[in-house]
Amino acid sequence: MSKVFLNGNTLTLEEVWEVATAKDFIDPRHRVEVQVADEAWPRIHKSRELIEAVVRQGKPVYGVNTGFGRLSEVSIPKAETVQLQKNLIRSHACAVGRPLATDVVRAMMLLRANALAKGYSGIRKETLQLLVDCLNAGVHPVIPSQGSLGASGDLAPLAHLALVLMGEGKAEFRGAVLPGAEALAHAGLTPVTLQEKEGLALINGTQAMTAIGTLAWMKANHLVQLADGIGALTIEALAGIRDPFAQQVHALRPHPGQETAAKALREWLAGSQLTTAQGEKRVQDAYSLRCMPQVHGASRQVVDYVQNVLKIEVNAATDNPLVFAETQEVISGGHFHGQPVALAMDFLKIGMAEIANISERRVERLVNPSLSGLPAFLAQNPGLSSGLMILQYVAASLVSENKVLAHPASVDSIPSSAGQEDHVSMGTTAARQVDELVGNAARVLAIEAIVAAQAIALQHVESRLAKRTKQLYEWIRSYVPNVTVDRSLSEEIEALAQEILRLGGGTPSLVHA
Repeated sequence: MSKVFLNGNTLTLEEVWEVATAKDFIDPRHRVEVQVADEAWPRIHKSRELIEAVVRQGKPVYGVNTGFGRLSEVSIPKAETVQLQKNLIRSHACAVGRPLATDVVRAMMLLRANALAKGYSGIRKETLQLLVDCLNAGVHPVIPSQGSLGASGDLAPLAHLALVLMGEGKAEFRGAVLPGAEALAHAGLTPVTLQEKEGLALINGTQAMTAIGTLAWMKANHLVQLADGIGALTIEALAGIRDPFAQQVHALRPHPGQETAAKALREWLAGSQLTTAQGEKRVQDAYSLRCMPQVHGASRQVVDYVQNVLKIEVNAATDNPLVFAETQEVISGGHFHGQPVALAMDFLKIGMAEIANISERRVERLVNPSLSGLPAFLAQNPGLSSGLMILQYVAASLVSENKVLAHPASVDSIPSSAGQEDHVSMGTTAARQVDELVGNAARVLAIEAIVAAQAIALQHVESRLAKRTKQLYEWIRSYVPNVTVDRSLSEEIEALAQEILRLGGGTPSLVHA
């Protein structure tokens, strides 16, 4: 069993992936246990003490003894402040649409717990501990995916999470969807009665968009690296020119991502007997081959930028108001606003769309006999057989769909709460879109991998591949055998794409030399 300790400051993206994708909550060999770090509890207790002092004094503090949003000017009597928190969660739990996947829900729970462990939210120990206990026991709130504006945070999705802590709503437990109270009872857990500020502390944050975005980033980070390997296999299948990837070429335009991609291509192709020198067969290759370092490299830099945003966000206090025990202040701010994440998610959409765009163009070069010099559509018997003709159609369809998904969600804003919340981020929409877009990009890369492997097999040149592309070729073949007669490849494309996505959380030897 591995353990992840939460203190609000040191959670890594890799730990988010590890906790989110842990599916076995019974077998201790495979469990990932989450704990609040010992050093976090004193900060948590002090911030709670300040909230309780505010309640005793009767000083108006947003979300503690006032209404919410446009209703923040309404003062709430002390006797009704607990009911205020219940009403907040119940009224805000109105998200709609398909439920979020279990791994996303687990990431949301982890990220919310980590934000609370930072010690600026005024939460009680028993409420935070119940959230962590639910995560460890596999009590997963059913959270509809649509309904967040991304400011004031992910209110509607997070309210569904909080509802289960109250013993309400619905939760999935060991494969069954149950009423929240029943799911807690089956796990041996008891609901909490939310006290002053706690409801707001649970729902005011960016954890839905950050959870979806972090998992999508992990997959994207692997995709941009594997794209170099699949592109290298295509270069070999087409007797591509190796000169454009030379170190001295890229030293003259030293964008870090470009240099990294060029280096990766050199390593993938090291020892290949299939690549050619400039002028040997042709003077120049098409852009989709020659400009891989420039295109893949630019997307790599997008991925790096998004990583830096997420590394900050997973350890950020995104609550409102923030409770500063050291100065005895409770300050209303705007950390719930998801704009940093929203822009990053839109940027990641564009970067990943381009990986798919250039991959589809390489697919076209492989199946088009006018461009490849190979049998039409890589069929064994063109005419009688259609070969891989329709794989390019599918790739083109996915790329076209990605162009729609890549439209930035963050440029939109619809005022809410009677104009009090007059600018919002739409960050969760952007994150949901990037998750879908990354899936499409994986399918396009899977198609290129299949087509490139078929082109290698048709030429009977497997033995002349570079060492690393030979390993990649064999990995592809373990999912998709050589196409000797026409057959449906739908399930094989999907299986390969899902394996590409699954590898997003690890460091597979396919990618790293």
